[in-house]
Amino acid sequence: MIYSGKAVTATLLDDGIAELKFDLQGESVNKFNRETIEELAQAAAALKADGNVKGLIVTSGKGVFIVGADITEFTDMFKLPEDEIAGWCLSANQAFNAVEDLPFPTVCAINGIALGGGLEMALSCDFRVAATTAQVGLPEVKLGLFPGFGGTVRMPRLIGVDNAVEWIAAGGQHKTDKALKDGVLDAVVEPEKLKDAAIALVKQCLEGKIDYQAKRAEKQQPLKLPPMENMMAFQTSGAFVAQQAGRNYPAPVAAVNVMQQHGGMTRDQALEVEAKNFAKIAKTPQATSLVGLFLADQAVKKANGAHVKKGALEINQAAVLGAGIMGGGIAFQSALKGTPIIMKDIADKALDLGMNEASKLLARRVERKRLDAAGMGKVLSQIRPTLNYGDFADVDVVVEAVVENEKIKQSVLAEVEEKLKGDAVLASNTSTISITRLASALKKPENFAGMHFFNPVHMMPLVEIIRGEKTSDTTVATLVKYAQKMGKNPVVVNDCPGFLVNRVLFPYFGGFGLLLRDGADFQAVDKAMEKFGWPMGPAYLLDVVGIDTGVHAAAVMAEGFPERMNYGFKDATTVMFENKRYGQKTNVGFYRYEEDKKGKPKKVVDDETYTLLAPHVGERQEISEEEIVARMMIPMCTETVRCLEDNIVGSAAEADMAMIYGIGFPPFRGGPLRYIDSIGTREFVALCDKYAHLGGIYEAPQLLKDKAAKGESFFG
Repeated sequence: MIYSGKAVTATLLDDGIAELKFDLQGESVNKFNRETIEELAQAAAALKADGNVKGLIVTSGKGVFIVGADITEFTDMFKLPEDEIAGWCLSANQAFNAVEDLPFPTVCAINGIALGGGLEMALSCDFRVAATTAQVGLPEVKLGLFPGFGGTVRMPRLIGVDNAVEWIAAGGQHKTDKALKDGVLDAVVEPEKLKDAAIALVKQCLEGKIDYQAKRAEKQQPLKLPPMENMMAFQTSGAFVAQQAGRNYPAPVAAVNVMQQHGGMTRDQALEVEAKNFAKIAKTPQATSLVGLFLADQAVKKANGAHVKKGALEINQAAVLGAGIMGGGIAFQSALKGTPIIMKDIADKALDLGMNEASKLLARRVERKRLDAAGMGKVLSQIRPTLNYGDFADVDVVVEAVVENEKIKQSVLAEVEEKLKGDAVLASNTSTISITRLASALKKPENFAGMHFFNPVHMMPLVEIIRGEKTSDTTVATLVKYAQKMGKNPVVVNDCPGFLVNRVLFPYFGGFGLLLRDGADFQAVDKAMEKFGWPMGPAYLLDVVGIDTGVHAAAVMAEGFPERMNYGFKDATTVMFENKRYGQKTNVGFYRYEEDKKGKPKKVVDDETYTLLAPHVGERQEISEEEIVARMMIPMCTETVRCLEDNIVGSAAEADMAMIYGIGFPPFRGGPLRYIDSIGTREFVALCDKYAHLGGIYEAPQLLKDKAAKGESFFG
């Protein structure tokens, strides 16, 4: 044994070839924490000092290679001053440099996922051999960062500027065929041949058949492009990256800029530039929010894992009641992800519509080469349309997705309950109706919960699992498991009007109504909120959701929370509804909709909207973007706090992720509660007080006041 640590070992094999193995004790995967980096440096020093070592292979003792840096450990480091962060990067890079500078050939054997620091470790070796099952990438930009362990230095020198920009600025995770084509990998073999292939490559270097020193030198010297070509390459790619990333995501552009800055430098000089700029980007609010988003996503997964452990049943057969857009979407998603599903309706015409919806979605996947014709046929065969309950005795989970009417839903649920086996789980896809009230029609309310999908089902990642007063842990566990099998991100919430997402969304729409009442132009509000980061402004969003749907849900909110959400005036959305302007479904709402060249609805300004609104809104006035944002965001954020306060949602992480998954809250702002944190709880309470005269949706909840008084935040 040359070196033995808790994360890294080095052993001498036959013929003077050593094996450096990553196998982090107590963890299911390898990741770069402080301990691993320190041990890597120590192992490299031990290998260099051992005169018996002639070559090295780098391997993993896990099912993956290295998943990247331990972001949970490094977040505290990002709070340090820039110079200290840069110093840490350079210190960590000494370990990678020590491997790259070993006086013998090095080959990395990538057996599985190698992301971020994992791929950067592989890049520090002379060659990279991967198993066919491996996937590699540098996804740091998705955390608001860019590679800080030498990735921006070695990658462009290894694969060229254009390819490096794509790999780093897009942050993708790639299969071995692309990695081999682009030059990130040198060979790809079957998993069982990986170690032997790596050893064979080392031997070829030792026999002089391959010049490993020339390969190494490429990564340590400046880019080979002439200065003018170098500048043109980076300027062209930089402009494209800036256009794709948008103004709210600075990391991709910063990555291109830093590669250009150090393109003419040697490795060690370039690493200093990388470290300095990494420290700058790590201190941006976007990095703080996106890293927080990653941690919140992990927290939601952990919470869901805890739910599933509470007795989730096996799900071998599902069923959906109702073959409309939602029912057809649910059937498609279940079948696509491998759970056979029965789709029941009361009319053949409805079943045809449901199957056509599934066929259209699958045809699109075939067009985009994400599925072949045989795969499409297999998925369709997993959806069984029916007009009766013939096979429901074998169903494990049933999702009711009929019309949003309480009496009809109760009738359908009671009817299907009689057809199910004793432990089958029953769920309602409702967006507004109380799960506890729906359960009153059932003999086994403990087997019933809400399962709220968002439209379109195949695109929206969130599913709210709503626990009624009598819902059992097993039912919740089973529905969480089913949502996960469908490829969705479930968040468990307790029953209340609007559940979590709609309860939080409709005060936001309430703020919109109040702004228009006070003379704001709906187009100006849309532009301000889109600039803030929303994919669409509130007027456009209401048109997409459906004005009729919005008015119905707003009435439920007003009844459930009259002290805050009964506004006492006719708002602009109600005016649109009374004039049968329901949005995209009728081709006119706040905007008018025309087909674009691709046949998709394109919004255009409709002067009639202003004519209809005029008698019901204040005299038009210009309101600053800052005030628009405050008046729109305060109601959403305060209601999110109330949901946490009322135990509707279990944690701040789950609350924020539900808004990200469910309604497209700007990811770079991290979610409503992290947005409050970015402003400061004391400062946010002051903002609430400034607008409290507008009504209850602007009043600071007690939980927020308490945190402000103690100087606390929601995320520590």
